[in-house]
Amino acid sequence: MTTNKQKVNKKMLCKNLLRFAISFTLVVVFAIGCFQMSVSATGINIGVNSDTAGAMGTLEIMFMLMLMALAPSILVMMTSFTRIIIVLSFLRNALGTQQSPPNQVLIGLALFLSLFIMTPVLTQINTQAYEPFRAGTITQEQALDKAVKPIKVFMLKQINTKDLNLFLSMSKTELVPEKDEEQTQEKYLEKLTDLGLEIIVPSFITSELKRAFLIGFLLFIPFLIIDMVVSSTLMSMGMVMLPPSMIALPFKLMMFVLVDGWDLLLSTLVKGFY
Repeated sequence: MTTNKQKVNKKMLCKNLLRFAISFTLVVVFAIGCFQMSVSATGINIGVNSDTAGAMGTLEIMFMLMLMALAPSILVMMTSFTRIIIVLSFLRNALGTQQSPPNQVLIGLALFLSLFIMTPVLTQINTQAYEPFRAGTITQEQALDKAVKPIKVFMLKQINTKDLNLFLSMSKTELVPEKDEEQTQEKYLEKLTDLGLEIIVPSFITSELKRAFLIGFLLFIPFLIIDMVVSSTLMSMGMVMLPPSMIALPFKLMMFVLVDGWDLLLSTLVKGFY
């Protein structure tokens, strides 16, 4: 049995290595082809090479490929996705519905809710960074700085000062002072945008995890009460062998539907970011 498992593991390893080699080769060929590609047709002549690349040079293509590779991490670490997906998973566990809704539905819902919440930020990035850079009025470095700023402001609005000071103290940086009464929220956040992403991102994730777990705790309370009532009722009736979770599940679903739970939960999650 052990020998068969080892053979299967070796075969899987060889397949994975082969897939990696093929994928790596395709990426290299694509990157090289980007500089030596020429497409011709009747009345159409499109050419891209190292001499005529213009603004889209080697560094720009490498930066674009790196950005595509980091897109999942950016989605999870710098948007509202983390809080939403954790709360939805807590809701499913509190209901006790096993795999319903399935993971695909929860992830899709979290993605589109994140897109809805992040639309103002994406609009600012488009108007302040992308369009001026495309028009050639600002450089790539200026466009990058202008694109990062709206994301920083979004994350700073959700960060607790305690979490931010935690990472500032670990990096041996001056702690953030409390907001004065005379300072507006915009000026206070404008001052904090000078901090780097290496401090803002972990602070943001820490604050998001705390909020998500707090919401999950509040979600569990009403469903836990239903479980306790059903369990005590079955015990008093002598039905010890009957699983309380099976009897409590219809009551939890009925309560969640009657109070319009989906609208309440999703609206609370969205409004929590504004």
